[in-house]
Amino acid sequence: MSAAETDPPVESDRVPGAPHPRETPRVIGQDAAIGSFMAAADSGRLPHGWLITGPRGTGKATLAWAIARWLIAGEGGGLDLPPDHPVARRMRALAEPRLHLVRRSVDDKTGRLRAEIVVDDIRRLLSFFHLSAAEGGRRVAIIDAADDMNTAAANAVLKMLEEPPRDAVLLLIAHQPARLLPTIRSRCRELRLAPLSPDDMAAALAPLDAPGDPARLAALAGGSVGEALRLAGQDGLDRYADLVALFATLPRMDRLRAAALADAAAGRPGPDGDPFDLTMTLLDRLLTRAARTGLMGPPLPEAAPGEAELLTRLSPDEAAARHWAAAQAELSARARRGRAVNLDPAALVMDMLLTLAQGPGAPDARD
Repeated sequence: MSAAETDPPVESDRVPGAPHPRETPRVIGQDAAIGSFMAAADSGRLPHGWLITGPRGTGKATLAWAIARWLIAGEGGGLDLPPDHPVARRMRALAEPRLHLVRRSVDDKTGRLRAEIVVDDIRRLLSFFHLSAAEGGRRVAIIDAADDMNTAAANAVLKMLEEPPRDAVLLLIAHQPARLLPTIRSRCRELRLAPLSPDDMAAALAPLDAPGDPARLAALAGGSVGEALRLAGQDGLDRYADLVALFATLPRMDRLRAAALADAAAGRPGPDGDPFDLTMTLLDRLLTRAARTGLMGPPLPEAAPGEAELLTRLSPDEAAARHWAAAQAELSARARRGRAVNLDPAALVMDMLLTLAQGPGAPDARD
């Protein structure tokens, strides 16, 4: 949709519980990516296409909006533009005529967000470039996320990158760049963002009032502000603490606690997310942190009380680390298969927990 149009009922590019990236005034913890962009701009040979990649929640969209503000305002210096700058105000209101935002649009027939970015969305972008060309000056498009484009939309963007409109810059945000056409990737300059450090996570979370201990939330989120907010909105810290307490009952897993956790995973999805997806995310985090412990020692800070002691006991050496890493890969695949054939979530999670109870040297929890 054009930046001048009205917001859809739900913004597909907004993380629940967080300001929209266009409302975030500063990019935190991505100095290398910012430096790479500014060096290209200072060289006078600014590429038409930019691919902004990295894990979810690390500031890719925030960086894209900051670049767009800087390009349109024509300001020198760093990317930070004063919040009261006319371009910044217009962009917050989606009223900047030199910016076009492409994201999953609303289906006129259903009134709901489409599952993909469709070719009509890209055709509107092409019309924007043609209509705005007469006004002169640089024009910017943000595609969030490029991963969401279907085949026809991706081919239309590729043609645009092959024959870029005059004074146009395309900023493509990609969570999984491998899903994009290789020819799209080859025609864009990549800015890869890294997970945020603990200090940067604390700085990013501070103004957002996310519930829970910031240090533990940052540890569990793995350097992703978006993931931290998602976990906070679903009581992820408490659920992870329950999971740690359950595994602390090994080598004989507490069946009642396991059943309670499995039942909670079968709850109805709500506006903050799906309980099954949350459970699988937390299991994945626990197994990943267990594997790391066997190689590097327990991660700090702890993401739950008693976590370091538990992980040290479960994963004392490299052999145990390999076991937990293999278990993580197998359970992720099992979760995907189970969802594909609509298995009962509670039964699926319970089976996984009993499988995991058979850790290195543990007795069979199924007995």
